Amino acid sequence: MLKWISRTNSSKHSHRKKSNDQEIKKSSRDNLRILKEAFVDTPDVIMSSWNVGNNSSQNCLLIYVSGIVDMNQLNEHVIKPLHALKVNTNIDINSLKNIINIPNTNVIKTFRDIYKEISDGHPVLIMDSNSTALSLELSKWQTRSIEEPSSETVIRGPKESFNESLDTNVSLIRKRIRIPKLKIKKIYMGAYSRTPIAITFVEGIVDPSLVNEIIKRIRNVSVDSLFDSGTLQECIQDSKWSIFPTILSTERPDTTSAALVEGRIAIIVDGSPHALILPSTFFMFFSTPDDYYSGFIVGTILRVLRLFYALIAQFGPSIYVAITTFHQEMIPTTLLVSITRAREQVPFPSVFEAVIMEITFEALREASVHLPRPVGPAISIVGALVIGQAAIQASLVSPLMVIVVAITAIASFMIPHYELANAIRLLRFPIIIFASLCGLLGIIFSFITILIHLCTLRSFGVPYTEPLTPFKKSSMMDSLIRGPVWKIQKHRRFTEKNGMKRERRHKGR
Repeated sequence: MLKWISRTNSSKHSHRKKSNDQEIKKSSRDNLRILKEAFVDTPDVIMSSWNVGNNSSQNCLLIYVSGIVDMNQLNEHVIKPLHALKVNTNIDINSLKNIINIPNTNVIKTFRDIYKEISDGHPVLIMDSNSTALSLELSKWQTRSIEEPSSETVIRGPKESFNESLDTNVSLIRKRIRIPKLKIKKIYMGAYSRTPIAITFVEGIVDPSLVNEIIKRIRNVSVDSLFDSGTLQECIQDSKWSIFPTILSTERPDTTSAALVEGRIAIIVDGSPHALILPSTFFMFFSTPDDYYSGFIVGTILRVLRLFYALIAQFGPSIYVAITTFHQEMIPTTLLVSITRAREQVPFPSVFEAVIMEITFEALREASVHLPRPVGPAISIVGALVIGQAAIQASLVSPLMVIVVAITAIASFMIPHYELANAIRLLRFPIIIFASLCGLLGIIFSFITILIHLCTLRSFGVPYTEPLTPFKKSSMMDSLIRGPVWKIQKHRRFTEKNGMKRERRHKGR
């Protein structure tokens, strides 16, 4: 029985594959029958046919999907000219190109091509006595307008962000890099979604082997559907089991364009407002466009502050737990007396306070994300105040613990990129446990373990902790600090080609 079912399914699959690969018939009746069988229960697929000119024996068949086709262009340049046509002879495909006023047309030969073109929003014309059809590039997808970035706000700089349209996103990059060396390779992913992906890079700066490696990884990915760049990011990144992101995602065209000029590669997925930049290093997640639009002194100070507060966000609660549990001698006497009085009525150890408060705050933050925008921020602020004050009055936590958790939360908000902030938030909990078991020794052990893990990570062959390990003096001017623009001369080593240098913008300095 199972053999018969598998044989039947395989025969149906082979029949479907055969019907997709078969060539277009010269008879419009046969073509219409095959198309109606393929598009059963699809009322948005429109099939209309009519006789051409004075020759009633030749029939014209037009197939398109309503809602994703520019109907004004279709009526004006295709349907009206064909209805007004007066000929007595059969029309071939070459003559049809001259009759309709459409600049971009493609000749297709199989039904598989017809299904592909219709799904892409391109109407297809089939004429009697022709074994080929004509695809018309008249798609008109509904897209969101270009707005300000929502997750990467900037005070000074461009206010444009990517949207869900692949063509729009590519044009925003073209607007900033206006040279023919900006190359775009298009790949389709997803057995059902057939999502177009644009791999963008600047020829002559990028390493060609890196482009080939990325294309190879993308083509090796087998998924049924792809609706966002996050799915692709998970499939192609080097360390799939690491909590740290090794591919930078951004919704800013200026950030993407700057990365391309550095010799990196950007991947844009249709339907996703976030571009993927690779290779990416750890220190790239601490830089923002403000660093480059506000002067190098301010940019350097802000970047150092972000790194400092990232350490506080990672180790702040664990240091409090370790000191109050094992190392009270490190606390000044006056402060120690104050902490002891505040914790006299608290029945739980410090580690329990820290874990409970961190979990509560994370719950409030996650709830504020999913609530409507007018309500979300108010709920998170009011909830934190009310719960914190109630917990102190109920003697469940000490006031100093609430202060530590609040400072930690503020420090985590200083991390510009959400994915790295998530990694630091999640690693905070096991570090607190190690601190409660081993004190400062547990914190040191956790720090060394994280540091070793970061040093072992790679982003498409590039060390994740570059330029610290391996140390590269030329790249230090734009990693831990933001050096002056006129001092950043060379490209990074993994994107160098023939010793290419940056163009000096300030030749007089």
